[in-house]
Amino acid sequence: MLSTTSQYALRALTYIVNHEGESAVLGRCISRDTGIPQNYLSKILTGLNNAGIVSAARGTGGGYRLAAPPESIMLEQVVAVFDRDVVNPCCLLGYKRPCSDENACSAHSSWKGTREALTTFLSGTSLADISFPPPAKPKPRSRSASIARRTGGHRKPPRI
Repeated sequence: MLSTTSQYALRALTYIVNHEGESAVLGRCISRDTGIPQNYLSKILTGLNNAGIVSAARGTGGGYRLAAPPESIMLEQVVAVFDRDVVNPCCLLGYKRPCSDENACSAHSSWKGTREALTTFLSGTSLADISFPPPAKPKPRSRSASIARRTGGHRKPPRI
């Protein structure tokens, strides 16, 4: 349903959501960890930057950040940058006209429900919805808790 470019864009953005902290995310880290070829990723991120979805900074502390909170970036916005026909009414058979009940192609009645479900999903789903929550940081254990865990809750008497 979505082009490879849109899939890679969504993959890169969810990576940024999951790894953005106080510092921007480097393109080479996104490429390495997501499997997106670096040259291809660069073109995708340029498109997302031009669309105002990410912001890019060069130099020390540079990299990519979301331009808005992930809850406010809908998948439709991202996909529209690369696959306009997916978010606009399009003809399954590729005719160069909008597909509608009034201007239906032979596949329209079969395609209409699927197309509507896809556009509803893209317009109603945010980057936050498809991103993993950040992993919880483990609480540091106290020394006495560590000893109790190793000894089954009983502390050995001190040696004299």
